[in-house]
Amino acid sequence: MADINADTRTASFTDEDALLLHSSGRPGKLETLVSKPIVTARDLSLAYSPGVAIPCLAIQKDPSLAYDYTAMGNMVAVISNGTAVLGLGNIGALAGKPVMEGKIALFKRFADIDGIDMEIGTEDVDQFVNAVRYQVGFGGINLEDIKAPECFVIEQKLRELMDIPVFHDDQHGTAIVAAAGLINACHLTGRALKDTKMVVNGAGAAAIACVELLKGMGMRHDNVILCDTKGVIYQGRTDGMNQWKSAHAAQTKCRTLTDAMEGADVFFGLSAKGALTQDMVRRMAPRPIIFAMANPDPEITPEDARAVSPDAIIATGRSDYPNQVNNVLGFPYIFRGALDVRASTINEPMKIAAAEALAKLAREDVPDEVHASGAGRRVNFGPDYIIPNAFDPRLISWLPPAVAKAAMDSGVARKPIADLRRYARDLSGRLDPTAGALDAIMESVRANPRRVVFAEGEEEKSVRAALAYRNAGYGRPILIGREDRVQATIAALGVDGIDGIEIHNARLSGTNQKYTDFLYERLQRKGFLRRDCQRLVNQDRNVFAACMVALGDADAMVTGLTRSAAVCLEGIGLAIGTAPGKQSFGLTLLLGMRGKTIFIADSQVHFRPNAQEVADIATGAAAAARSLGHEPRVALLSHSTFGDPPNERIIPMRDAVAILDSRKVDFEYDGEMSPDVALEPSIRALYPFCRLTGDANVLVMPGLHSSHIATRLAHHLGGGTTIGPLLIGMEHPVQLVPMDASVSQIVDMACLAAHQAVVR
Repeated sequence: MADINADTRTASFTDEDALLLHSSGRPGKLETLVSKPIVTARDLSLAYSPGVAIPCLAIQKDPSLAYDYTAMGNMVAVISNGTAVLGLGNIGALAGKPVMEGKIALFKRFADIDGIDMEIGTEDVDQFVNAVRYQVGFGGINLEDIKAPECFVIEQKLRELMDIPVFHDDQHGTAIVAAAGLINACHLTGRALKDTKMVVNGAGAAAIACVELLKGMGMRHDNVILCDTKGVIYQGRTDGMNQWKSAHAAQTKCRTLTDAMEGADVFFGLSAKGALTQDMVRRMAPRPIIFAMANPDPEITPEDARAVSPDAIIATGRSDYPNQVNNVLGFPYIFRGALDVRASTINEPMKIAAAEALAKLAREDVPDEVHASGAGRRVNFGPDYIIPNAFDPRLISWLPPAVAKAAMDSGVARKPIADLRRYARDLSGRLDPTAGALDAIMESVRANPRRVVFAEGEEEKSVRAALAYRNAGYGRPILIGREDRVQATIAALGVDGIDGIEIHNARLSGTNQKYTDFLYERLQRKGFLRRDCQRLVNQDRNVFAACMVALGDADAMVTGLTRSAAVCLEGIGLAIGTAPGKQSFGLTLLLGMRGKTIFIADSQVHFRPNAQEVADIATGAAAAARSLGHEPRVALLSHSTFGDPPNERIIPMRDAVAILDSRKVDFEYDGEMSPDVALEPSIRALYPFCRLTGDANVLVMPGLHSSHIATRLAHHLGGGTTIGPLLIGMEHPVQLVPMDASVSQIVDMACLAAHQAVVR
């Protein structure tokens, strides 16, 4: 079981990378954003004293109004004492804080739920309960990483004392996702849940929650055998027992896990690496179902299990195998549905509804976004796809309505939703699809690795990025530089060996003559002599790298750390031009701006594009936005809005609209207009003839100067994340990074360049 798509086979990052992410910029992963303007004295008076007294008094009279006047209805507290943190064990409350922050990030990323983490520094159950029970400002409580059996007591007491959802994800999240997979595995093998015989190895929080949920869904008590480190939990056993184990003690003569596996249909492992042997698998019923969910290493690997039972259906907690039991499929959406109906609790019907909805989603036709991240294979319902992909964009509109309906049907919803279909539609537009699309891009590159040239191969950042690119499984990095210097940098980083990395010295390379001939053929009628081309190949690493890509010795290249974008493009352009029939331009992605992604073009190539170029840029940018999951609405920006004020500088933007009209393009567009018209509905309403039906998400700039200023200001003032500029429309995949780019940014751009090579 896992909380996110982590590949545990090989480390795709170093300890330094992880520490750098958490420490760079603002330390940690969270910050507070104010959702209302507090700029003027009037704003301050309304938001705080004296205006804040008005909602306070209203809430005093009617506490339910806290959902209307505060963030309570979309706020979950993630609370832990750090006694069972991931695979780290009892590391303490404070040491567990990075995990709690990460959990909040997942709530926001997958369900648009805000959160606050609370680390409670006690292992005493009563003290912990008292620290939580008086917290009244949250819509729900997510208990996290608390060891058994204390977690059972804590959750039960808090559920009794509080009238908001209290949910221990380590128990119920795992149980819900695993139950969904089991529903589908039974469907594929022709089994009825009530007749299925199951063995569960491990008797901790998640294991007992799995057993309780499956029994609640119809699995018979006598058909379930629970095992712990001392063997089978049977009726009459006294050694190592507690009330939660005793509740599931079976009437059986089996005393060992090996005994229990005889004829079993299903194995659920929530224990330790190697707990399930091949001999045990042989003892199982035909077409066995094996959920080996121990992390980081399962109770048995799929390869070992299938060696003795080729038709087994297998799930694990790992992303590098099919059917990952991933908690992120559950908790964000369960809380989303519970919060939206103001549920007083998360009960068994809501958990069952979530499991059944997940199971049903896996049987639906799989969208392209999921296929793109399917490790190079088409994924459809079957033995290797019984659990939805964690990045399936339909999860947000599929699970919460099922949970909300179950809450309403079971009488715990205090704000019923009248139209669940409309609710599902509203949910589908709540999240920005860019993150999921980018993840799909990364997965497609892992499935189709590519050779990427890091032109500035002697730079430490380039070397570190190349190592990270290799370790992430994206393909083979190629460093351009003097081998002794590159290897010295690698040695200084403490990395053993350079397996999977190529190093090319441009001056000494055996491909010099080939590249010189190629370059001379392209440039001989542009004033270049052969000796000029030879000098460029020998001395300019960007030219050498571009020749490698142009002639197929590499798939893509990335550069920009040591030279400006204009200088880089000048050198690269000698060997790689604009693709026939295309327009090259830069596209910058601003993530998190106004809660969405905004695309800005052209942010790299054209200093002052003419009308034809503007139209081409608009078309290319719209296509790029659509490929990332957005329906493009394109605004051609200017200082002027529909001729006011008039100026000759607006002519290219106005003429570009006419060109797009003549092309009958399949996306919304209009211009010329100022940014506030493009992005603010109330101002856009002054122009009822404007063609945009909503806020623009693609902004085409009138010149490189305005684009550069806008993207840099947005990066520093907007609080969002900037990706790019992405170089689009070239003959071969090329990406440039800013001179101040981080290692992570370089890796991302290299991966995007590799993806361009994949789609070619």
